[in-house]
Amino acid sequence: MIWNIYLSGEIHTDWRQQLKQGCEADKLAVTFTSAVTDHEASDGAGDMLGGEEVGFWRDHKSAKVNAIRTKNLIENCDLAVVRFGDQYKQWNAAFDAGYCAALGTPYITLHGEDVIHPLKEVDGAAMAWATTPEQVVEILKYVINKE
Repeated sequence: MIWNIYLSGEIHTDWRQQLKQGCEADKLAVTFTSAVTDHEASDGAGDMLGGEEVGFWRDHKSAKVNAIRTKNLIENCDLAVVRFGDQYKQWNAAFDAGYCAALGTPYITLHGEDVIHPLKEVDGAAMAWATTPEQVVEILKYVINKE
């Protein structure tokens, strides 16, 4: 079996690349999917539908266009990793975690100790909480390779 792992969350660090490299080094049978990680492209995903003078409507259209991708990728993944970074609030990542929980899709949260309290419900539904990409790789090694 090749595990389909959806990567959700912050886009300002190389955590996705660290996960991919760790899985490649351990020859894990995984494939990764993700939301669009180009911030400007994601923010402008709905621009092809016409310009908006009010920011809310631009964001509304772009969120819906982006949701076509994220909804399908989450619904078809075996596991999600949801990363909450230090620099910005990742409301979209919290939404993705809630969607995974509603679908019964297992997910791992990845974040520092400084946001334990605000993420208590998100972590409460997660199958694991990791603080480093390396810990996530170790979880994946166990889940995928142990018999």
